[in-house]
Amino acid sequence: MSKFLKLLFVAIVGLGFLSTSAVADAGKGQKLFIKELKAPCGFDGGTMAKKHKQAEWKAIQDAGKLNDEIIKFCPNAKPLKDSYVEHIYDFLYNFASDSGNVPSC
Repeated sequence: MSKFLKLLFVAIVGLGFLSTSAVADAGKGQKLFIKELKAPCGFDGGTMAKKHKQAEWKAIQDAGKLNDEIIKFCPNAKPLKDSYVEHIYDFLYNFASDSGNVPSC
């Protein structure tokens, strides 16, 4: 029984580490916005985030249209890499017009 509990514990801890890296990060999204979108958009991430409320950003993301929405506001921007989309979305959602949060970029 003790061997089973140790194995179970190791499995749970291992899954915890794997799931942590798969979670989107608003801070990383902010850095990615600055790196990838600030220059082609001509405005900062806070301005972009305020273009929609949280529910609107969620609906856009759920529909798989985040890149399209960004291009709508920033026609000079290139589509985001798939690995960037979740982080940029998390940033935009966390700093949406109804969030009460203000980004530092």
